[in-house]
Amino acid sequence: MQKEYQLKWDKCLQIIKDNIGQEKFDTWFKCAEPVSITPSEITLRVPTPYYKEVYEDTFKRVFTFALVNAFGSGLRQLFYEFETVASDPKSTVKIQSTGQSSVVANTLSRQIEKDPVESRSKHFDPQLNPMLTFENYCVGKSNMLPFTIAEHIANHPEKLDFNPFFLYGNVGVGKTHLIQAIGIRIKERNPRAKVLFVSMRQFQNLYAVAKMNREIPDFIQWFQSMDAILFDDLQELSGKTGTAEVLFPIFNHLHQKNRKLIFSCDRPPMELDGIVDRLIDRFKWGITEPLPNPDFELRRKILHFKAKHNGLDLSDDIIDLIASSAVTSVRELEGIVMGLYTRAISLNVPISLKLAEEVISHTVKAPKKKVINFDMIVENTAEYYHLNPDAIFSKSRLRDIADARQMIMYLCKKHTSLSSPAIGAKLNRKHATVLHGISAVSDRLGYSRELADAVDAIEHSLLK
Repeated sequence: MQKEYQLKWDKCLQIIKDNIGQEKFDTWFKCAEPVSITPSEITLRVPTPYYKEVYEDTFKRVFTFALVNAFGSGLRQLFYEFETVASDPKSTVKIQSTGQSSVVANTLSRQIEKDPVESRSKHFDPQLNPMLTFENYCVGKSNMLPFTIAEHIANHPEKLDFNPFFLYGNVGVGKTHLIQAIGIRIKERNPRAKVLFVSMRQFQNLYAVAKMNREIPDFIQWFQSMDAILFDDLQELSGKTGTAEVLFPIFNHLHQKNRKLIFSCDRPPMELDGIVDRLIDRFKWGITEPLPNPDFELRRKILHFKAKHNGLDLSDDIIDLIASSAVTSVRELEGIVMGLYTRAISLNVPISLKLAEEVISHTVKAPKKKVINFDMIVENTAEYYHLNPDAIFSKSRLRDIADARQMIMYLCKKHTSLSSPAIGAKLNRKHATVLHGISAVSDRLGYSRELADAVDAIEHSLLK
């Protein structure tokens, strides 16, 4: 492959990674290998035909956006190669992408630059993913309130309440899905409504183009013509003074006309840095609502839905294992389900607990275990027994001090890598004394509720 095309392909991959994150990129795009590239055609080698479906369904918009930005509008055809029989090059087949729309996008920038102002609102892509509906959104106790607010806004866009709607939460909890669902419902109820979903990064790029072409008034006017704008990832606005300045008149105009303003962000307005106060104050005019991490029952519900949607039959044991392992993000759950699907196909094996454990080990980051050391154990044990830590190192044989000393020996053996002689050296005690102390605590734990409570309390203070 020519170096020029390799650089363009690398740029394409970087754009995809920036938009979908490292985890999904590694799962779906890292394996894609360009077999041939010309100015008008690309052929990609992928592991299975399912990758084509994922590229042109789940990641259609970002894949299209990346291809157009990297290769330009001259790219007309996209082909996929894959082996129908694993590890058999003779079984390789080549199929064409489904429709030109998956290659050449009618991007927002071209709409703003080429269409006359008076006709821009008539025909444009609202940038809405038809899969991200309320019907496809799993609801539980943890996300019931933000879901209810979002649905109320979508069903009653004419009402003055909840405008703007500011939704914030951690990465991967479903913010984008929920705000897109608002736009889709508004369009369903009123097909003529001018609804636009735009990420803050896209908004910044469009502003940069408008500034370069000296078309900022047209840029502002075009956005002011919308009935609803769904701004995604507002935190990207931090430190972008020029972009914030053009967002301000857009916000004021739409709010005054009771056009819907929806924002998603990874933090509440008061925690945003590098954004002018007058804009942050306006975010507070409506309602600010957190979207929490999904609880266990909601994670199970999401897994059942994703499995059914992908034609997978997952047992309750597998569902519970995944729900217990991926605790922070809906994207992690989706990644595990897709990982199970692709591994089961590529390996030609049934989905089992063992396969699920393997996929989880590659998908979910193991929580970092807090490192506990000798000094921490001494400090927390002394505090529990209301002792001066120095007393523990003395020769005193008072009951409370002796009990605390044995507790330290037991906890050091359990939570540190110190050997028994090393523990003894730190406590100025013989090796045999340490062994006796550890054994004494271990034996008494079987029948002494008071001692068990003491161990639990000290360990809790060490781990928090």
